[in-house]
Amino acid sequence: MSAPERRELVLAAASRAFAVGGYAGTSTDAVAREAGVSQPYVVRMFGSKVELFLEVFRRAGDAIMAAFDAELDKLEADPHRDEIWDALASAYSELVTDRDLLLVMMHGFTGGAVPEIGAQARDCMSAIYQQLVRRTGCTPERAREFIAQGMLLNVLLAMQAPEHAHQDPALAELSSCAFGDTLGPSAS
Repeated sequence: MSAPERRELVLAAASRAFAVGGYAGTSTDAVAREAGVSQPYVVRMFGSKVELFLEVFRRAGDAIMAAFDAELDKLEADPHRDEIWDALASAYSELVTDRDLLLVMMHGFTGGAVPEIGAQARDCMSAIYQQLVRRTGCTPERAREFIAQGMLLNVLLAMQAPEHAHQDPALAELSSCAFGDTLGPSAS
């Protein structure tokens, strides 16, 4: 296996491990076990646990930016066209079906107590916001609404609300309202 392939193997393992345990609950040893390599190898490759987490978190944020860019490249910018927002929402919904990506993003956004993670989380959110405003020409309020809806979806998916909506009518209603027919209780 080449060095780039081993790096990808470790990053994929780190994504799985951090998705489960978050930054604080995941050791470089756990990542090494998940990847089938030694812990010193992981540290040698990335330098520290925080650097490894930042790389995993950056890649998740980059995936969102790339998915949005791909959709926006297909469409003519007009912030009043629902087609743009529907395409972006669809691209995002597809991304967050990757539970590891979803949970890494959630852990990254809630990891602000670690200065490096907080800085990267703020940079990620700022970049997504700027991308929406710049590429669509929308108002700050429209970008905020879109991001807020995405964060609601993140929280509902992280807590597995659609899968458990049948247990609570209010949760079923919220899931149905948030996801429509794609992931709401009727689709589960």
